[in-house]
Amino acid sequence: MPINLHPATVHFPIAFLLLASGAGLLHLYWCPRELLRTLTWWPMLFGWLGTILAILTGLLAQSGLPPQAPYRAILNWHISTGLALWVTYGYLLYQRWIYGKARPRLITPLPNDPLLAPAARRWLTLLFVLGIFFVMISSRNGGVLVYEWGVNVLNAP
Repeated sequence: MPINLHPATVHFPIAFLLLASGAGLLHLYWCPRELLRTLTWWPMLFGWLGTILAILTGLLAQSGLPPQAPYRAILNWHISTGLALWVTYGYLLYQRWIYGKARPRLITPLPNDPLLAPAARRWLTLLFVLGIFFVMISSRNGGVLVYEWGVNVLNAP
């Protein structure tokens, strides 16, 4: 009997990525403080790395499913949105790295933070909201697969 690790690997990335997006939006529009910036980028990095593990365990778990299953369309959307959120947050982290590379420290002093510029705020906001959207859609589809279709659920005797 195969061990399904996917359910054990999805919850922390979801929490970390939602925390990062929420803190990032608060940092941009409410209060640009060091704490909110830290709560944006570090949880995002941990969530993004955790998403790699969740994707790999999810692909392993779905490999044993029948190819013509009636829930295959939902499963494909679940996989697609999971990959999309990984790319979205990866792009955010890459941009943060590029902006930080111009300075000697990864985290620049707040008054000189180039990510607080108006043009950067627009694309950051778009990506944070898009990331939240992908997390919510992927999570919902995962819930539908488990709770409505019983995909990879072990039934007790």
